[in-house]
Amino acid sequence: MRTLPLYTTLFSALFLAAFSSTVSAQEKFKVCADPLNPPYSTKNKDGYENKIAELFAKELGQTIQYTWFPQRIGFIRNTLTAPLKDGDVDSNEFKCDVIMGVPAGYDLTLTTEPYYQSTYVLLIAKGRGWDDITSATQLSDLPLQRQASLKMAMFDRGPGTTWMQKNGLLDVGIPYQSMTGDDENNVAMQIEKDLKAKKIDMVILWGPMAGYIATQSPKNSYAMIPMKSSPDMKFEFAMAMGVRNGDNARKEALNKLIVANAEKIRSIMTSYQIPLLPLPKPAIQNDKE
Repeated sequence: MRTLPLYTTLFSALFLAAFSSTVSAQEKFKVCADPLNPPYSTKNKDGYENKIAELFAKELGQTIQYTWFPQRIGFIRNTLTAPLKDGDVDSNEFKCDVIMGVPAGYDLTLTTEPYYQSTYVLLIAKGRGWDDITSATQLSDLPLQRQASLKMAMFDRGPGTTWMQKNGLLDVGIPYQSMTGDDENNVAMQIEKDLKAKKIDMVILWGPMAGYIATQSPKNSYAMIPMKSSPDMKFEFAMAMGVRNGDNARKEALNKLIVANAEKIRSIMTSYQIPLLPLPKPAIQNDKE
């Protein structure tokens, strides 16, 4: 593991100290989050985004303040860009300042450098007649009679559905919505319940959600097979943190925190059984060694 040179460490510390002093009046690390969205965030604060927020708040000497809102259509305007006082369009204070997880380069926010990269996986419940499957491509090569017995979740959007379409498996897909109004279950929770109930046997799912499902059952209950990208289909995505457009000082402070706490962040995420890939090279070049 590469050790940062002393001058880089000192610079990072001075930068964070300077940033902390500029926001010390509020003494809050204000996070926009979904109250029911495991493994990302929950009102019980046991999601990995909650844990990373706690880590950053501690580094800044601040306490966390959450603005809770379901992470679906309208999330940004009701949280990150919403004035602290309703109707005060000229306010310089907002309900919250940081979204802990957005796609790198997300067009609705200013984004930090990525702090993790994951992939979609084919998640298969073991012991149901599919233990011989070690690659997604095997599913498309199965005899038609065996394909007909597949109980595979399929979402209304996403690369998994595109892959199923290209491989002639749409007819065996069991449809799910990728965004629902359910106030008792998010997608990962519902898929986990239906896998246990044997309504489905497998699903192509984003890595963090697959990791959540794996943690809810005894070890080795599921096979987790990474999907392979192709020139016309991408399964790996880098994730960053989002701040308001123009909030460059906060973005840079978060970037420094991401670099300084890279190993702690990785440790948090691996404890949630999230499949992690190397970050894009530009995101991890911190100096000119």
